[in-house]
Amino acid sequence: MSETANTVRLDLWLWATRFYKTRALAVAAIDGGKVEVNEEKPKRAKPVRLGDRIRLRLGPYEWRLIVRGLSERRGPATEAQKLYEEEAEGKAIRERHAAQLKLAHQAFGPDQGKPSKKDRRDLERFKRDQDE
Repeated sequence: MSETANTVRLDLWLWATRFYKTRALAVAAIDGGKVEVNEEKPKRAKPVRLGDRIRLRLGPYEWRLIVRGLSERRGPATEAQKLYEEEAEGKAIRERHAAQLKLAHQAFGPDQGKPSKKDRRDLERFKRDQDE
């Protein structure tokens, strides 16, 4: 990026900030409506400027970002984190959602391993009773 340029394509910026592993994934997210810039649905080549507000949905989480730097090159994660600032309210919401997901996982938990012989017999008996 030249020194005089004060904008970067949205898909490049999302890739450079390491929110997506490839530009193709960033483009798919933009086209799929998972990214908003200044509360508008952008196109992939939308120019991003310093101070723009970006809302990004990644999996179950929503990121609310303010653009603090521009880059067309993907660098180390520590450099990528300097390109944006996360809004305090958005961060609190995201962390609360992560805690809820963790609690839900514990409540409904992973399997306790494979079923015992008695569990299998009970399951077979239950299935047999359902078919009749």
